[in-house]
Amino acid sequence: MQYDVVVIGSGPGGYVGAIRCAQLGLKTAVIEKYKTFGGTCLNVGCIPSKALLDSSEHFHNAAHTFTTHGINLKDLKVDMKQMIARKDDVVAQNTAGITYLFKKNKIDSYVGVGSFVDKNTVLITKEDGSTETLTAKNVIIATGSKPTALPFLPIDKKRIITSTEALNIKEVPKSMVVIGGGVIGLELGSVYARLGTKVSVVEFLPSIIATMDAGLGKELQRVLKKNLGMEFYMGHKVTGATTKGKTVTVTAETPKGETISLDADYCIVAVGRTAYTEGLGLDKIGITVEERGKKIPVNEHLETSVKGVYAIGDVITGAMLAHKAEDEGTYVAETIAGQKPHINYNLIPGVVYTWPEVASVGLTEEQLKEKGTKYKAGSFPFKASGRAKASMDTDGFIKVLADASTDEVLGVHMIGPRAADMIAEAVIAMEFRASAEDIARTCHAHPTYTEALKEAALAATDNRAIHI
Repeated sequence: MQYDVVVIGSGPGGYVGAIRCAQLGLKTAVIEKYKTFGGTCLNVGCIPSKALLDSSEHFHNAAHTFTTHGINLKDLKVDMKQMIARKDDVVAQNTAGITYLFKKNKIDSYVGVGSFVDKNTVLITKEDGSTETLTAKNVIIATGSKPTALPFLPIDKKRIITSTEALNIKEVPKSMVVIGGGVIGLELGSVYARLGTKVSVVEFLPSIIATMDAGLGKELQRVLKKNLGMEFYMGHKVTGATTKGKTVTVTAETPKGETISLDADYCIVAVGRTAYTEGLGLDKIGITVEERGKKIPVNEHLETSVKGVYAIGDVITGAMLAHKAEDEGTYVAETIAGQKPHINYNLIPGVVYTWPEVASVGLTEEQLKEKGTKYKAGSFPFKASGRAKASMDTDGFIKVLADASTDEVLGVHMIGPRAADMIAEAVIAMEFRASAEDIARTCHAHPTYTEALKEAALAATDNRAIHI
């Protein structure tokens, strides 16, 4: 065999898995269909969206809060071309970083579409039509996902677009309809709402970010409406969209069965993502994908039905998160090397990078009630936080859920400033099976946002929060 491991796909799961394989002394190669490494996350997902979220947040603060801070500006305007250019530069820096890491770890990289000839042979079809074959003892499938399309709503990539095209709009739209009240739709909707776009979110379910604790979605909807003027059409079923000139008309059915129409400059379809398994030649090695979502079935070691062929990240079941894929890449690499790693899927945090940010780990109140688990809940609002008052970020709260008898933390749910960073403390505490009192008795620096977690833990321990 030429290689110990061949990885198909260079997204967070693929490149991290490849690097860990190389660290463990395995001769490794990566096949990537695009000219830049990093997959969806680095090229058209996590990284570019965060770049635009940061830029738009700076503009929004300059327009709405700077005067309160004693900072006066005039002739404030958005240079959209420069904003997009900065985003592109951030992407370029990160993808170049992956190229460097591959060279540093002596990983061979190939550009082209990888497909199975047999379980140990992968064919690379290059852009010019030429081919090359690699052989490997083990293959890791890390081909990620693509935006899900609605069968009755064709995406023209001009006015009816996906998250990919939404990252490259060269002007500030006057109006925009976002189909889907999940993470992607709300983050991109926030970007443009901050810049002055009238954003309308149409969601089939009764709440936004429906997979997270219900209190988070309720608070986020309130804040986005209050701070950014975003409109929400909950429980509405989209029935179609048509384009005429530069206007998109989206039609939807209300909960009462009535029909409404919304006109906008753009319509972003953000109804989820589907595993990308096309062209892999899985049928040649006897792998059948699941009917719904096109996911690849794997066992507890993330190995497919074919020995030596593994799959990780968005192409298998579970949350479609970059950090989940990274942990799975490491897990498979260490498994191949003969180690016995573990992943606690209950402790993979979920984050929404709106402002305020939303973050969650563990079980929600709804899940605990469904399971019949007796629990205690403690929450603390950021309006009672000294640090949040100083930064004018008083929306939101932190909620700690603990077992009623053992006090073990079962879930932590937060919406507020820097929640994406703060959730790590909760994850570590829960990884070590901490009690709410363990968090409450751990000294937190003052003044910080993380004091709100301590206060919520105090509230969960024995309803003894200090500052409220």
